[in-house]
Amino acid sequence: MADAWREPYHVVIEVENKECKMVEKLAGLGFKHLKVIDVRSSTTGSVRHLMDLGEEQAKKVPKELAAPGHVKGKSAVWLESRGCKVCNTILGHDAFLVSGKSMQDNIISYSFMVPTHEAYRGIVADLRKEGYKVNIRKVGKFEQQTGVLTENQERIFWLALKSGFFDYPRQVSLAELSAKLGISPATLSEIIRRGTRRLLEHFFKREI
Repeated sequence: MADAWREPYHVVIEVENKECKMVEKLAGLGFKHLKVIDVRSSTTGSVRHLMDLGEEQAKKVPKELAAPGHVKGKSAVWLESRGCKVCNTILGHDAFLVSGKSMQDNIISYSFMVPTHEAYRGIVADLRKEGYKVNIRKVGKFEQQTGVLTENQERIFWLALKSGFFDYPRQVSLAELSAKLGISPATLSEIIRRGTRRLLEHFFKREI
């Protein structure tokens, strides 16, 4: 529900993860030189991975692994699978997995949004309890800044910005963001429209 996101945080952690389900699955099929470029949650409950496989290996990806956005002839392709313990732990605390990418030596950097500081602490505690090495890179809290927007508008703009809604290409769709916030896409669209109008009116305001 939207009320659960009253004090959201943006968190970036690095985790030594040797159990990525997509890497395991492709390695089992004989794929080599696998690199995770991006990891995102999906509305279906599975996890989407953008994998750099090289053009030759990408041609051999089984159809059942392909995710929406998969493009033939590209070395980096979107694939979909059941998440590993790390992804599922993050998602299990009502977090919004924004992205993930390989660093080095099985280290993956995960960027995610959580509704509360307690949710963030729960994710880190649960991962460490499972034996994962967790390095906390960033913890940023939403704090109202300008006074131009209402607190609700500003919080939703902050969540949308941090979640990649305003990126090109978008990292999260209107439907995905609204579903996580517990509001309808139409309501979220109206909040963003009204907030944008307020920002533009403030920006173009002229003294008489």
